[in-house]
Amino acid sequence: MEVPIHRNVKDVVTTVSSTQTPSPDRQYLTTPIYYASGEPHIGHAYTTFLADVLARYHRQAGARVMFLTGTDEHGQKIQEEAARRVMEPQELCDAMAERFREAWSDLDISYDRFIRTTEPEHRAVVQAFVQRLMDRGHIYEAEYEGWYSVHEERFFTEKELGPGRTDPIAGRPVELIREKNYFFRMSAFQDDLIRHIQDNPGWIHPEKRRNEVLGFLQNPLGDLSISRPRSRLSWGIPLPFDEEHVTYVWVDALINYLTASGAIRPDADPEAQGFDDVAGSWWPADLHLMGKDILTTHAVYWPTLLMGVGLPLPRRILAHGWWISGETKMSKSLGNVVDPLELRARFGSDPVRWFLLREMPTGEDASYTPERFLTRYDELANVLGNLASRVTSMIVRYRDGRIPDGANDQGLARAVDDTLGAVASGMERLRVHEALGAAMDLARVANGYVEDREPWSQARQEGAGDDLDETLASLLRALLVLSALFLPAMPEKATELATHLGLDAVPRLDEARTLPLHSLTVQKATPLFPRVEIEP
Repeated sequence: MEVPIHRNVKDVVTTVSSTQTPSPDRQYLTTPIYYASGEPHIGHAYTTFLADVLARYHRQAGARVMFLTGTDEHGQKIQEEAARRVMEPQELCDAMAERFREAWSDLDISYDRFIRTTEPEHRAVVQAFVQRLMDRGHIYEAEYEGWYSVHEERFFTEKELGPGRTDPIAGRPVELIREKNYFFRMSAFQDDLIRHIQDNPGWIHPEKRRNEVLGFLQNPLGDLSISRPRSRLSWGIPLPFDEEHVTYVWVDALINYLTASGAIRPDADPEAQGFDDVAGSWWPADLHLMGKDILTTHAVYWPTLLMGVGLPLPRRILAHGWWISGETKMSKSLGNVVDPLELRARFGSDPVRWFLLREMPTGEDASYTPERFLTRYDELANVLGNLASRVTSMIVRYRDGRIPDGANDQGLARAVDDTLGAVASGMERLRVHEALGAAMDLARVANGYVEDREPWSQARQEGAGDDLDETLASLLRALLVLSALFLPAMPEKATELATHLGLDAVPRLDEARTLPLHSLTVQKATPLFPRVEIEP
């Protein structure tokens, strides 16, 4: 979402915040906060699943995790939608926030904090933030004229307009507006931002998005409008230095990441509010996740705002692609948006999570079709589900559900170690689909191990008891590791698998590698993924 920019001021400011060294013991992960004027859809679900799988993986690896999501509840669209429904804006926000909470509960999202921008705490932090910018000389007042789109909540220049003077994104009407605004001297931080991106090649992921941002920054960076007149838009956070203006919705929304971190104490004296020392808080964020359509907002506007107040920048930014229905981008206006809750009602939460996370190469676009969904579901049933069923059945049949103490469980040790390394590498590089593929490949290797060892033959051979114990113990060890590896993507099915293996909960990754097998009582697994058919 673009904002009006003022191109006449180029005062240079040299204060820059730098990215702190990340700690493997903590992870602060964020989704964008979702606009409270519409229903949750597959785009929301994918971003949130991506954050959830990373949060769960880091918890599995022993890190302290803060996973933030929430709703963006100010702005003109909220004000007008509430008026259309003949209700107060706060009523609409309350209803939509609850819809998102319910959706994330249904889809097993393990967020630690659900923030709403109408919260008093957030309002206070926003006002402290913009006052800090003003006190440091980074805000000025000026007039702006441009073509405004209510739907996109942004201005367009004459050259940018579509046919018939419509907004070039959705083709909706625009109106010419001239008004007084307050502007942030974003242009002063352009060189510092370019230097930061160049010095930190992994800051924006994937590389093609980094290159897009650098390309955007090749042109002069204008200054950023941070306000709207209250006479036109009353539903927002008033500026602390001018009650007749409210904070522009995107500035308000971006600051949510800071509010939730606990770094800022807005009620303290200005010098003690936390802008100069974030120790003891979650700031800076370890990873901001968002769709590629709002990358500029997060990779240009947000870091320059942070530079303006003197705070460290987020450590990494991941901009993922779009979901496409067949060959067309999903869009509410086109009526081709897939409802994740409808898919969940038919197939369960975990297959939906698996499809979205496995099918989209992180950072690229991906296509949803019923056939592709069924292909990924069959992968779950035929590889992981089949392995769990046959291994637990054989342990129950041949050893009454108990692996003897001292049985060698190292038959698949190299494959397990290689998989743990591949999964860790994929997660660290934000190649989540590759990490999940590596976990599924271990299940394939284990199925191959069954065929190679032929435990049904070992059970019939005299003197082959130790070999059978090694086969079953090695397979059980692999299943324990697989339950831990699949938990981030499929918490329900991973927990079900762990229960069949004799555990009360899915083990952590280090525990799955070392748990004594003889202490477990294995039960024959019911099918994890029953056969389904999907209508085209």
